[in-house]
Amino acid sequence: MPLPGGLWWLLCCRRGFTLLHRDYGDGELSGDGDEDEDEETFELRTPSPAGGGRGPLDVTLTQPVRSGPVSDRLQSWEETRSLIPEKGPPEEDPDVVVKGWLYREPRGGGARPWLPTRRAWFVLTRDSLDQFSSSGKGARRLGSLVLTSLCSVTGPERRPKETGLWSVTVSGRKHSVRLCSPRQAEAERWGVALREVIASKAPLETPTQLLLRDIQESCGDPEAVALIYRRNPILRHTSGTLYAPLLPLPYGVSAPGPGYAPLREEAVRLFLALQALEGARRPGPLMQGVLQTCRDLPALRDELFLQLAKQTSGPAGPPGPPATHDPAALRYWQLLTCMSCTFRPGGAVRGHLLGHLERTEQALPDTELAEYARFIRRALGRTRGRELVPSLAEISALSRRQELLCTVHCPGAGACPVAIDSHTTAGEVARELVGRLGLARSRNAFALYEQRGAQERALAGGTLVADVLTSLAAEEAGLDDSPDSGWRLCLRLHGPLHPEGLSPDSHELPFLFEQEPGGGTPQKLCLGLGAKAMSLSRPGETEPIHSVSYGHVAACQLMGPHTLALRVGESQLLLQSPQVEEIMQLVNAYLPNPSSERPSSSPSPPCQDLPDTSPPSQHPGLDEPQGQSGCLGQLQD
Repeated sequence: MPLPGGLWWLLCCRRGFTLLHRDYGDGELSGDGDEDEDEETFELRTPSPAGGGRGPLDVTLTQPVRSGPVSDRLQSWEETRSLIPEKGPPEEDPDVVVKGWLYREPRGGGARPWLPTRRAWFVLTRDSLDQFSSSGKGARRLGSLVLTSLCSVTGPERRPKETGLWSVTVSGRKHSVRLCSPRQAEAERWGVALREVIASKAPLETPTQLLLRDIQESCGDPEAVALIYRRNPILRHTSGTLYAPLLPLPYGVSAPGPGYAPLREEAVRLFLALQALEGARRPGPLMQGVLQTCRDLPALRDELFLQLAKQTSGPAGPPGPPATHDPAALRYWQLLTCMSCTFRPGGAVRGHLLGHLERTEQALPDTELAEYARFIRRALGRTRGRELVPSLAEISALSRRQELLCTVHCPGAGACPVAIDSHTTAGEVARELVGRLGLARSRNAFALYEQRGAQERALAGGTLVADVLTSLAAEEAGLDDSPDSGWRLCLRLHGPLHPEGLSPDSHELPFLFEQEPGGGTPQKLCLGLGAKAMSLSRPGETEPIHSVSYGHVAACQLMGPHTLALRVGESQLLLQSPQVEEIMQLVNAYLPNPSSERPSSSPSPPCQDLPDTSPPSQHPGLDEPQGQSGCLGQLQD
């Protein structure tokens, strides 16, 4: 005959037994008189050990089947009766928190609103919520709900269409109990009392958590760890069904957002999704869906880490190869790779996962599994948490343990490819490009900008570039028929400018001419033309921000009635102003003058008229030219 639920719980808390898994739980409030409702079993309180050590038990436990002959099991009402003392309400019991008459909605009343509520006497103690037929001595106990740390309370809320009463719902492992009162204050009093009792309960541990503790305590003895895995299939790869979460998740707590079931049910669904990976033709979208669930439901992240550690342990326990040689069996490792680059596991789960990875590396060196284990272990040391789940392109790269390539546009250098991973920040990309361009000693600061057409914004140094690319991929997926938005990553000057000491041939010069304030409005500067050099200054300021001698001006081209192109060193600068013809006349007056600094490799005339290829400028000059200076509407690279 199968053991009652409470006895099973006591046995599973000891070492040396075989454990598949079974849902643990609390007692349930039952026996309210509805003939079509099954009563539930109750959890026995675990007594303190009287003494002695924790010796092994010669007991083999297997996962219970969901159906079987009635004669093989205790009838639910008999089991309930055997575990609940037949006594009336406690009189002057110091453990009583609150008591009173309430209405109880029949089980299933939400789906069957025509069922009437039942009035009964309820007593809340430090351990349970009890229901009696009356308040007098010797009243018959109708049911009891043992309260544990996993129980939850919602409400009070008023249900005007069904009963018109204020209700408080207490959720247990299998069922929820809805207590109703015509007075809001009374419903609130019971809700507060129930929450206080549940909050005072010691955290409940699952059998899996106890086994993780045993593994941690035996981490220095590989044989002892292997023995724990052999005796407990719940820790190993399985093709069977998982009936309950591996970690303690609260009962009856509805997940936020539409489309999600309560947390415990979602945990079981996650395991089914893991098993579906083995036969999926396109595993990427399924992996992304699992990651999105963990992003929306943070309470399930450690649960999924443990489920993946279980499925990557091999059928004979870790370390071991996958159940088959089919490449699809590696998808557990690939999803674990994506998880480790997206979320941070909790303390106990993290320790177990790192130990699992280390044992895999030691037992299976020079294998693909060891490569995955090393990659995941390094990722766990760098992951800080993601705002978005990886894109399909990133999931594909992570599944192959490869980096991603992103393109950053740099003034004067064009498009620069940069290799990134899931942990690369915008600040790291900016520093790498600054080093490539030889600007490491510059006094100016540089930052990565996200540009969309005429709009741009600076990315904070700690922003993950992978999140930015994922956001772009999501937008592009939702706008299949829309034209190109002109999105790109750019390297820009950031913060106060320091133009002093810039060389005309420096890569920093194009940044200076291209610098724009936020919002995409071009910066207006004044161009001053002297006998030997031209200078740029801000309107109203006498000190120039930069000067260029004519000897470094390789070419000057009139691109249209409002645009003048100057080639300075390796860069071409576009100056837009309605005064470009006057500027060109002044430049023509000075460029032909002989100069020892002028490069000898300028065979063409310095200035020439070209066909008009640009629209009229929308940014007129600030002032009329005075003498040999004038203001430009905008400067562009």
